[in-house]
Amino acid sequence: MSFQSQRIRAVARFGFVSLAAAMLLWPAVSTAAPDPDRIAVSVDQAKLVRLPSGIATIVVGNPLIADVTLQNGGVVVVTGKGYGATNFIALDRTGQVLVDRQIQVEGPPSDQLVTVYRGIDRETYSCMPVCQRRITLGDGETYFKSTMDQAGTLNSQASGSASAAKPTN
Repeated sequence: MSFQSQRIRAVARFGFVSLAAAMLLWPAVSTAAPDPDRIAVSVDQAKLVRLPSGIATIVVGNPLIADVTLQNGGVVVVTGKGYGATNFIALDRTGQVLVDRQIQVEGPPSDQLVTVYRGIDRETYSCMPVCQRRITLGDGETYFKSTMDQAGTLNSQASGSASAAKPTN
């Protein structure tokens, strides 16, 4: 038996053992309890989180990744703004730390999106139930800008129509 065939058999044996170990360990990993100090949210989505009462100030580590807004009754709205991880700290009126939690912002569920690559440029569409443009971080600059411009124009026109329809006193 040549050295090359011995090496191939050793690599195959290692791969089989690794696969078997992964299959045995998967139930333990997949059923692990979620980390109570970590909040997972998808980009462009919001999540309500109940915190202790008495919070006066919230500090977000990186506001480009997540936004945290305090509501009445100790509820905060965590909104995913960009991919990655950051943290937020909640303080009471005396400056005492009440909460220090991690926020993990992940991509949107991929079963709702279609991604089109045109060379190195990327375009994202939401296809639930009909495909429409969807602005996603990482899309090509031209696609992103044109979609944002259209959304901004539509928003301005809708705001202008709404204010024009308001009765004046």
